[in-house]
Amino acid sequence: MNSSTVEKIIKEIEQFKPTHESAHVGRVVQVGDGVVAIDGLTSVVMSEVLIFEETKSKKLAEAMEAQTELYGLVLNLEEDGVRASILGDTARVSEGMTVKSTGHVLSVPAGEELLGRVVNALGEPQDAKGPFKNMTMVPVERQAAGVIDRKSVTVPLATGITAIDAMIPIGRGQRELIIGDRATGKTTIAIDTIINQLNEPEDKRPICIYVAIGQKESKTARIAQQLREAGAMEYTIIVDAPASAPAALQYLAPFAGVAMGEYFMDKGKDVLIIYDDLSKQAVAYRELSLLLRRPPGREAYPGDIFYLHSRLLERACRMSEEKGGGSITALPIIETQEGDVSAYIPTNVISITDGQIFLVTDLFNKGVRPAIDVGISVSRVGSSAQTKAVKAVAGGLKLELAQFRDLEAFTQFAQDLDKTTADQLASGQRMIELLKQRNGAPIPMERQVAMLYAASLRIFNDTPVARVREAATLFVEYVDAQHKNVFAEIKKSGQLSDDSKKEIAKATEEFRLAHPELFATK
Repeated sequence: MNSSTVEKIIKEIEQFKPTHESAHVGRVVQVGDGVVAIDGLTSVVMSEVLIFEETKSKKLAEAMEAQTELYGLVLNLEEDGVRASILGDTARVSEGMTVKSTGHVLSVPAGEELLGRVVNALGEPQDAKGPFKNMTMVPVERQAAGVIDRKSVTVPLATGITAIDAMIPIGRGQRELIIGDRATGKTTIAIDTIINQLNEPEDKRPICIYVAIGQKESKTARIAQQLREAGAMEYTIIVDAPASAPAALQYLAPFAGVAMGEYFMDKGKDVLIIYDDLSKQAVAYRELSLLLRRPPGREAYPGDIFYLHSRLLERACRMSEEKGGGSITALPIIETQEGDVSAYIPTNVISITDGQIFLVTDLFNKGVRPAIDVGISVSRVGSSAQTKAVKAVAGGLKLELAQFRDLEAFTQFAQDLDKTTADQLASGQRMIELLKQRNGAPIPMERQVAMLYAASLRIFNDTPVARVREAATLFVEYVDAQHKNVFAEIKKSGQLSDDSKKEIAKATEEFRLAHPELFATK
């Protein structure tokens, strides 16, 4: 060994500074169905994140070359160890594997960069648009704001769906359940509400978050494409936990979504969050709980299933001015079986929310879209979160339609009807037609007001039922072309003034003369 080599070794020895790293580690003793039992982690806390340290054998290293770190989530603290759920590919975990504690609870990234993106339940990008740069990490679990920090719901959140805005108004900070059987248009209502926010001024437009839980990835991709085409994706975040994702990610997705929403709410902004759907989250949580050996209760759901949904939905509220004045409006979706609203999960969520929009298969099959049953649909916030203009024209609408449904059921076998009953049935049929709306075409508030006020003037009474929708569309277009100032005035003031009423009444007369073919009765 020459002198230069010796000098080099001596120099390296002199510069060497020993470093030590302490780690809290354990060992996987049992694994199955996405849940692991771990021995040795004596100091972990509930909901702490763990890292699985995979064996770097040559064969495994090649297979895992492009894979990220594998995380777990502590869900059970037991006397002889802990049980955790695997947040990722369960096939990568095996018995004997080392598990390291991270020392922090589960958090997700939040920030402006999320807008227009599709992420998973851990906040990781799923849309091939690259990683995030400047993000704030926010805990997935957070205690809901107290009563003192809240403010009553008074600001409307327009859905663009006339039947809802007129009869079941939703306010910013409200929790309104959308409930119904499979394929009755629940998601359509939610997506139309997101698209309708384009009609809001940019400074008042809410940030929208769509949480897909246990959905087909093709459906989520279709929704993302629909939002992009409508121009609504720029203020929307999609959190996707598809049916192929582990149960733990499906359980966490709604909490991740609301945590992202709270970041914006804390900055004084309004947020609209849609959980599609919570019945699938409940099934994922039941699966997790049974695998974690927790005792089952009613319908095999765990005893804390009510707490699962209540602590999630209570985070939706409107904050007081002292706390920034932001809000989170929640539209949870629940799927029923054969219209059974008395099942465990539907009754739970009905009791937590501030009202429900109930969609019925029979109406949907008859072509009534949205298929809302006005009899049992309700908004507990009510007209306090409704613009004065809509309130002025929609006062007796819900009662009129509920009476029509009852009358229709009683008279379907009757042969001879008196004139009053026949007129009431005809009026109800026309109103049902008027409230029909196609997918992806939300109607701005001022157009809804003009249409409903014209209906209150009985303009469509002489129109054949089959042509009522056509007549209503043409009437709104006529007002837009000939009396545009009416829409501008209603939109600006939020009220239906006497001058606007006169203008709309004048427009109805002009419209009758311009389109006589629409008023040929029978």
